[in-house]
Formats: sequence, structure tokens, C-alpha cells
Amino acid sequence: MTWQPYYAGHGTPPDRPEDRVVLPPAPPWREFPRRSLHRQFVPPQGLVEAVNAALALRRPLLVTGPAGSGKSTVIEQVAAELALGTVLRWHITSRSSLADALYRYDALGRIHAQRLQTPSGAPAGGDDIAPFLRMGPLGTALLPTDRPRALLIDEIDKSDLDLPSDLLDVLERGEFEIPELARYGTDSVAVREWQGDEHHEIRRGRVQCTEFPFIVMTSNGERDFPAAFLRRCVRFTMPLPTPETLLRVVEAHMGAGAAGTDTVGRLVTTFLERLSAGESLAVDQLLNAVHLLAGTDVPDEARRQAVEDLILRELSHA
Repeated sequence: MTWQPYYAGHGTPPDRPEDRVVLPPAPPWREFPRRSLHRQFVPPQGLVEAVNAALALRRPLLVTGPAGSGKSTVIEQVAAELALGTVLRWHITSRSSLADALYRYDALGRIHAQRLQTPSGAPAGGDDIAPFLRMGPLGTALLPTDRPRALLIDEIDKSDLDLPSDLLDVLERGEFEIPELARYGTDSVAVREWQGDEHHEIRRGRVQCTEFPFIVMTSNGERDFPAAFLRRCVRFTMPLPTPETLLRVVEAHMGAGAAGTDTVGRLVTTFLERLSAGESLAVDQLLNAVHLLAGTDVPDEARRQAVEDLILRELSHA
């Protein structure tokens, strides 16, 4: 892009509408609605083998690496290349539980709906549990299908200490029970899946996968996991990028020839030197710096350095 100071800092609006500043097009990775970047992702050495091992063994792939290293983009590329459908996503926090990942049941909503049906509270037209149930991301991935679903379990190292162990039985058996349906008077209930309006028949409260999903779990390396959990995963650690890899990433996002300028070469060299020195930086920061500073009209040296320092700030400090 061409560098321009869109905001001048004087707070005075233009006198005429035609004098309003026109903002530039967004970078490809910041266009909305968000689109998958599977075509732009450049897998590091060894990742292709790890993915193929996980696919063949029907085991989750645990990818460890710093923020912004492309861990969560791996599954988008695999899902697109193998036609596994829309990627299901389960973003982990310290409050995440296995139960919520399997299914969601709105018990209070069901009670409220029952009370609204008749003045006495007795259901007038039957008690349908289906509208108050919804499969979670992991539960949807385990539904019977002809082809595996793709599931991203993002930042599992942020979870409660017990969650990895809680996952073991489900990942080994590929099945689980919905107690509310097991007790329900109807054998078959259509339950809505996660991230969509499609419904699936659940019989006698049991969900049993027919094709084990392709699961990618990401970790920033902030904690250790139990050995029992690790042995059930194919593990891969994202390596430090090479100059060649970063130049390929720049060209993949910005087009052929975008990496051939002196400015891009200098930014890549600076980026790698800081990574090697132990600083925490993300590849998307490099892309942001290239987008702003490798255009046809860059700012003067002092402002250029100020912009570079602003964009390539170390991530482990506020």
C-alpha cells in the first residue's frame, strides 16, 4: 500500500462531503466477513508428516508454538484440501468444560416454556425437549457421518487442570451419552448441531461416531500435560521460521513479487534476529509491517522507524 497520514490530529471535519478522507482497502487477512486463509498458509517442515500421521492413526494433532505462528490455520488448510466441511471451533478458557463441548441443555428455558403453555403449568401440546438441546463443538464432531469432521480445540493449555484428563475417555471411545435424552420418553430426538441449523437424530441418548474427527489442539506451551493425554496425541512443535519461509508467507498473502524489495528483506532479517534473541513476535506482525512500509511511498526515516517499532512490539510486554 501507499503510506498516507489519514488522521492528522486536528479534530476538524471537512467542510464538504467530497473532501472526506477515503480509507484504503483492508489487508487481505483483515477483510470482513472473515475468510479462510488456507490457500495462504505455508506449512513448516515436518508439519505435513504430522498431519498425515494424525489422519492415518485417527489421533488428535497437538500443535505447540507461540501466538501467531499459524497453529490454528493448519486445520483450515487440511479441511479445505480434504473436503471435510466447515471447521468446528472450541476456544478454551479456564471455565471450559467437557460437558459444554459435548452438548448444551437449556433446562430453565424448558421449564419456562412449560409454564407458559397453560395457566396451570401442565403442557398443553406435549413436552418437546428438542428446542432446548444443542450439540456442542466436540459433540457435533462425534456425530455419525460419512466423512470425518474437522474440529479445532484452540489454546487447550488455557484450560482447567482436569480438562485434558476429562477428554481421554471421549477421545478413546468416540461416544458419549446425553442423560436428558436417555431418560426422555421418545427414542429418537432431532438435535441441532453446533454452528448451523442442521438437525441430527439422536437415538436413546447415545452419540457414537462412525468416522473419528480430525482434531487439532493448539497450545502456546504455557503448561505441561499428563502423559496419558500426550500418548493419545500426535505432537508437533512449530519451528522458528526461516527467511525462505517468511518470504513465501509474504508472497502468499500479498501476491507474487511482493517479497522482492529491499524493505521486505530488511524487515524479515530484523524479525528473525529478534526471534533468535528470544523475543516473542508473531508472523502477522511482520505482515502488518510489510503492508504499511513496503509500499510505493514510505514515510521519512524517523517516522518509518516509529511505525516499525509500533507494529513489531514484543508480545510478552504490555
